[in-house]
Amino acid sequence: MQKKRTDNFSKFAEKKKGAAIKESYRQEKRKVKADARAAGEEMRMLKKAKARGEAIEPKKVEDKRAVGKNPERKKTAYQQKDFKKGPRNAAPGKTKLINGPEQASDTAIQDRDSLIPLNKFIAHAGVCGRREAAELVKGGKVTVNGDKIFEPGFKVSQADKITVKGKAIFLQKNNVYILLNKPKDFITTANDPQGRKTVLDLIKGATLERVYPVGRLDRNTTGVLLLTNDGELAQKLTHPSFEVKKIYEVTLDKAVTKKDLELIVSGVTLEDGFVQADSVGYADSKSKNVVGIEIHSGRNRIVRRIFEHLGYDVKGLDRVLFANLTKKNVERSKWRILNEKEIRLLKFMNKSFIRKNKEAV
Repeated sequence: MQKKRTDNFSKFAEKKKGAAIKESYRQEKRKVKADARAAGEEMRMLKKAKARGEAIEPKKVEDKRAVGKNPERKKTAYQQKDFKKGPRNAAPGKTKLINGPEQASDTAIQDRDSLIPLNKFIAHAGVCGRREAAELVKGGKVTVNGDKIFEPGFKVSQADKITVKGKAIFLQKNNVYILLNKPKDFITTANDPQGRKTVLDLIKGATLERVYPVGRLDRNTTGVLLLTNDGELAQKLTHPSFEVKKIYEVTLDKAVTKKDLELIVSGVTLEDGFVQADSVGYADSKSKNVVGIEIHSGRNRIVRRIFEHLGYDVKGLDRVLFANLTKKNVERSKWRILNEKEIRLLKFMNKSFIRKNKEAV
């Protein structure tokens, strides 16, 4: 009986060559990447739909991890998401929208490295220390994206909308707060085309940050002036709706009558409208030409114009208080950096330096 001859040549000839094997691997990798891109796009569409409140049935896409292992294995795009790459607080099977439905963004979700504990965020925002911040959180005083959070270690980022006792807070980014006791003959501006001396000339060397004066004081008005690079705070302190308290010491050319003091409190009508002081009185009982006036209006040259309207010539005007800031221990032309407590009071618009409700007044 003749033995069957083995065709060894055919066995080797039919075997795929190295180049063909490499090409098949490339094709497989391309397919995996295409599937991953499709899954990612599907995931983004689901997020946007969820943010808009729409209900969309997730499409079936092939799981990239199943290719080459188990072709029968399938997952939806929503199931395929790797939650280890998402926000740390997101529970499995639930997508966490960092900014809430109105402000959801892929950038915010991907910004995982900037996540910090909630109590640390509050402390860095200048509200209080970490321990006090933890108590605020535990007491239900803090919300993140509209939800009350009770865990001090809850991870948040700058993209989150965080409030403490109903007031939004933000991380400080090299913010600088400088109190200056302004002298005469300096103008309250960052630069002057006419080359006159500005308040920034007085704080040279105080900081490398670019700061600006909050509000204005006339060239010949002296006293408390705040300079900062915190634009949000500056806007609050100068906005008429907050009615921040200001106290001035006014030196006049003659004694002020009690009748005129009463008139200033009841209100006078100037060329730009009605205005009244919150309180007014003699600064020194022996000298009736030196008066203290508390006012919340931020109108231009308002104190000078009130007294000029009543027939007085203002010889000197010194702001002794602005919000919670005084010139105590700060000599004329000198400055100092605000401490943390002063900054907190300013940021949270402490009730002690904001005018009461008009009904209460």
